[in-house]
Amino acid sequence: MGDRARTPTLTALLCLGLCRGPCDQVQAGAAPKPSIWADPGPMVSRGSPMTIWCQGSLQADVYHLYKDRVSKPLDTEAPQNSSKKAGFSIESMSTHTAGLYQCAYHSRRKGWSERSDPLLLVVTGVYPAPSLSAHPSHVVTSGGNVSLSCSSEVTGDTFYLLKEGGAGPPRQMQSRTFRGRWQAVFSVGPMNASHGGTYRCYYNSSSYPHTWSYPSNPLHLEVTGVYREPSLSAQPGSLVFSGDNLTLQCRSGAGFDRFALTKDEGLTSLQHLHGQHSPYFPLGHVSHTHGGQYRCYSGHNLSHAWSAPSDPLDILIVGMYEKPSISAQPGPSVSWGEKVILQCRSEISLDRFHLSKEGSPAAPQLLRLQDAAVPFQASFTIGPVTSNHEGNYTCYSSDSTFPYLLSLPSDTLELLVSEGAKWAEGRSCGGHRTDAGEEFE
Repeated sequence: MGDRARTPTLTALLCLGLCRGPCDQVQAGAAPKPSIWADPGPMVSRGSPMTIWCQGSLQADVYHLYKDRVSKPLDTEAPQNSSKKAGFSIESMSTHTAGLYQCAYHSRRKGWSERSDPLLLVVTGVYPAPSLSAHPSHVVTSGGNVSLSCSSEVTGDTFYLLKEGGAGPPRQMQSRTFRGRWQAVFSVGPMNASHGGTYRCYYNSSSYPHTWSYPSNPLHLEVTGVYREPSLSAQPGSLVFSGDNLTLQCRSGAGFDRFALTKDEGLTSLQHLHGQHSPYFPLGHVSHTHGGQYRCYSGHNLSHAWSAPSDPLDILIVGMYEKPSISAQPGPSVSWGEKVILQCRSEISLDRFHLSKEGSPAAPQLLRLQDAAVPFQASFTIGPVTSNHEGNYTCYSSDSTFPYLLSLPSDTLELLVSEGAKWAEGRSCGGHRTDAGEEFE
């Protein structure tokens, strides 16, 4: 290469006047090394045009292009008048035009420059595309790790992983065979915002290192937990009848203009975040398929970094089973400071019961039967009661197999609190508790 140290043999050749052209680069006061680049880039799909640009000093009068370190120039171009750079056009990239390129220029005052740094041109689209997948998921929490697996049915000696817009060179790894496929697994992490983005992978053969496959499918890595979590709410509420209109709203701090909504799918890892500019997510006329647990994320436009998830919001679809009955023991009128039991009973075999107070922002309280035997009922203990506990109560029943699908609501039970035990007045208001020890605001 032109930037290697001068050797005694080369110095002797120069002194004898036997070195011609760009090898004059090592003479004292030689013209500075030119820069070289490819347009549109050093990776070009087979059959596409591209241009190699070389730019030296303003005194340059001719440029030479060299390939694969051969001493004889591949091409010669005069510089453009305005910029004094020269362009070497390749009309159609192929396996023959891929390789290592350098350029040099000549000026009348200083002779030949040294050669530029090498430019590696890679032709893609020669072999079938590999596949790229993320494990355990495309969506990774900040600080976590993810494995990107690039695999092919065609023999590939080396696999390359590239990040769109990345400044560094491609990561490369030798392939291994697994279940009849060639593959390489790239570990990424611990994750931070800079790891988010679009990735693709390629492979090649060691016999033709500058000839690569088609790119894999793009893989979008999303990083969560970079910002503080938003909040998620439902309008008109989280308890809706089948057929009602439902809209979820994701609220976050100022400056966020991208929002994503997810619905938990059991044990399956979250695979994608589909962002939108509006914080409102209209679900339309809901059906049983809309029941579930939702979370939302906030982020910034054109970024793959997201907030932590909001607290989960359970959307419960009402009207899937016959209504249960509700009753109060010892009765619906209770003295201040006493306890009351609200009993929810179903005529069909259901093992989950939900108690809701009209006007309360809290989610319905839940009790699950440990032994689903007749009678199918659950008892919610409330107290010691205060005036805060007065109001209308309804209950629902459901099946643990389909936890977000509820029965029709029971008839309404009005709970009245009398002043019979006024000694409790002025004390801090106690919550009301179920048999499971859950507090109900």
